[in-house]
Amino acid sequence: MFYVYILKSIKDGMLYTGYTNDLKKRFESHNKGKVFSTMKRLPMRLIYYEVCLNQQDATHREKYLKTAWGKKFIKNRLKNYLTGKTPLDNKK
Repeated sequence: MFYVYILKSIKDGMLYTGYTNDLKKRFESHNKGKVFSTMKRLPMRLIYYEVCLNQQDATHREKYLKTAWGKKFIKNRLKNYLTGKTPLDNKK
């Protein structure tokens, strides 16, 4: 199994998208400062992930999520989380 994941920097609020075959280990590597792309943006929070059956699907999905359309998908998918709204806020 492979995982496509999105991290959010608690420091600057920016998102990071990646893929791995060991999500727990990769997340720990990010937060220990072992990943160059995120080492100056720590700490990171895992906010989203998807599971793929093979590496090729995971890399294609990661590339898609890094496009303008993919970013729009994530923004829509996580709109309550990213805006700080709770599910109860939508029931007004």
